[in-house]
Amino acid sequence: MGTDVYFFDCDKTLYAYDFRKRLPALARLTGSSQYHLAATWWVGGFETAADEGEFRSSDEYLDAWREVTGTTLTLEQWQQARAAAMAPIPGAIAALRRASTLGTVSLLSNNPVPFRDSLPVLAPEVSDILQGNDLTSAVLGAEKPERRIYTRALGVYGVAPENAILFDDSAANVDGARAAGMHAWQFREIDGGYDVDGLNAAIDAFANRAR
Repeated sequence: MGTDVYFFDCDKTLYAYDFRKRLPALARLTGSSQYHLAATWWVGGFETAADEGEFRSSDEYLDAWREVTGTTLTLEQWQQARAAAMAPIPGAIAALRRASTLGTVSLLSNNPVPFRDSLPVLAPEVSDILQGNDLTSAVLGAEKPERRIYTRALGVYGVAPENAILFDDSAANVDGARAAGMHAWQFREIDGGYDVDGLNAAIDAFANRAR
């Protein structure tokens, strides 16, 4: 019997994320306007393309950024802007650590290659727990909730879908995981906070399920 795998999303699951803080930081660092960056890079579909794996390295991503926006962005600046939009959710990170004592834990996040390359800088607490199990959509070549990302992630660990669970804030991503035969649980904000108790209960229910 293989080890159970606990997949965790990052944004709005392990870390709070607010794009409204990231875009102003990018504008300041590049000397551009928020409108220009949003209209060229995001509205132009290039961040989605990056999430889907079109740019296979951080250098390719940053080269494309320069060509599309006409501004220069270093990896360190990309990290500064991304970090400005993130804040750890301590209870969720503690739950990730606890899950790591029950099986294999892995990230499963819709994000581009620079995010994966920058994880030790952006999320050192999580990076230490994951020990290199940092799957992103750019590496897997598909985004949640596409079926392919789940089957490819399962293939990385050689685990059957019934022996894996996804924790994610997106209902669509949770439904996608279930459609692929996995267990899944939606992480929600409640009463101005996060449902950490529900997260821990879901971890326990999966770990103690009948085989």
